[in-house]
Amino acid sequence: MSQQQLQQLSQELQEIEEQIEALEESVEAVQQQKSETDEAIEALDTLDTESTVQVPIGGGAYLRATIEDIDEVIVELGADYAAELEEDDAVDALESKKENLDDRIDEINSEIAELETESEELEQQAQQLQQQAMQQQMQQMGQGQQPDE
Repeated sequence: MSQQQLQQLSQELQEIEEQIEALEESVEAVQQQKSETDEAIEALDTLDTESTVQVPIGGGAYLRATIEDIDEVIVELGADYAAELEEDDAVDALESKKENLDDRIDEINSEIAELETESEELEQQAQQLQQQAMQQQMQQMGQGQQPDE
């Protein structure tokens, strides 16, 4: 058992913790996208033609606008593509996007679980190595204190 092995395990544990933190941030970002998708679906379900809405124009500024026609909705499809869809098709596209986001959240959570399992295994290895090191020290101390004849 060497100090080098413990340092290596400690470094691996640190790397796993950093990976877990990054994945947890990814989950939060995907959940934010899902929340925004829910808001869009809710807006499509509740707004009508001639409704007044606030439209973001950037920099935290908004303009009031009246919806001229809610029958056609432009929906981002991904990879910088968007399509003009009828309202019901737009809701379907958003629901599909939401399902994909749920799948992505599940995938990331699975990755996190795998990393947590790996982390637990490394922690157990580190504890075993520390126990072995302590036992060796105890044995060495016991051998050095034998009475003289």
